[in-house]
Amino acid sequence: MFEKILVAIDKSDITNKILDATVEISLNKKTQVTLVNVCHVYVSNGLTYIPENFLEELLNEIEKASLEQLHQAKSKLASAGIKTETVHLKGDPAHEILNYAKDTAQQLIIIGSRGLSGIKEMMLGSVSHKVSQLSSCPVLIVH
Repeated sequence: MFEKILVAIDKSDITNKILDATVEISLNKKTQVTLVNVCHVYVSNGLTYIPENFLEELLNEIEKASLEQLHQAKSKLASAGIKTETVHLKGDPAHEILNYAKDTAQQLIIIGSRGLSGIKEMMLGSVSHKVSQLSSCPVLIVH
């Protein structure tokens, strides 16, 4: 049914459920699965009293952790017989996921929900909520 699936992962506990859902949807089908992790890089210019290379080292560590998450997820899907590609993006997660999905003509986005509701979701926003509202393709939100 879906030939191109974008799977958005992060460091949350729900990542294993997202990957399990991906296996169920993709197994024994000719599906191109793309794992995406977005680093939300926000640095305030008002920081004082920090070592000269601190921000650069911090950003490198964030990127390294993101690439490791992608590697682990790819290994899990590979053990189930699913070939994947990985993409590391930087910026606002919802925006980057939506742009990548549109630019690469994805047919389904699989994303997790952290379970924010009420005031927290209204104040903080929800990546899965934004993606589901603005996506031009179907979105599967895993709880």
